[in-house]
Amino acid sequence: MNPAPKKTAAGLFFGGLLPVIAFTLIEEYYGIIPGLIAGMIFGLGEIIWELYRHKKVQKITWIGNGMLLGLGAISLISSEGIWFKLQPALMEGAFAIVLWGSLVVKKPLLVYLAEQQGQQFPDIIKSRMAGITFRTGIFFAIHAVLATWAALEWSTTNWALLKGIGLTVSFILYLVIEAVLLRRIVLKQRSE
Repeated sequence: MNPAPKKTAAGLFFGGLLPVIAFTLIEEYYGIIPGLIAGMIFGLGEIIWELYRHKKVQKITWIGNGMLLGLGAISLISSEGIWFKLQPALMEGAFAIVLWGSLVVKKPLLVYLAEQQGQQFPDIIKSRMAGITFRTGIFFAIHAVLATWAALEWSTTNWALLKGIGLTVSFILYLVIEAVLLRRIVLKQRSE
């Protein structure tokens, strides 16, 4: 039985934030090394929880937390939290490249992912998905640059806010704008 979409989305949202929250709070009060260890423990905990809860771990969880654990280990060795903080920027940059790469091979990732979930787009929408995929890549590339700046120059608290709330809110706003524009195009073509 598949979990309800709302529960899955909430789990992904809060699960992805727990390592960041743990790192931020512990680092603030106890220092960088305990903060890194806490963030890594919560990242590993997310993998274990997802395996226990759903009997499998999604690829994005493996990739995200694998990077988190790897960069966390580098941060522990170097005694600098910057590597741990760069994980969101690297993930977002990689996602932008994957989105654009899917256009090069003429199979927009957003269409592929929807089809994997059993969704079929009407032709009018499917014809627009390459543009949406390209613009989504731009969104993630811009956010990767911002996340890099945040990792290098911002306080840990502000970095965590960008990683957690900033990305989520800005991506929701971006998707709303894309949906409104797509709806206008569809309504315009239907009225012609």
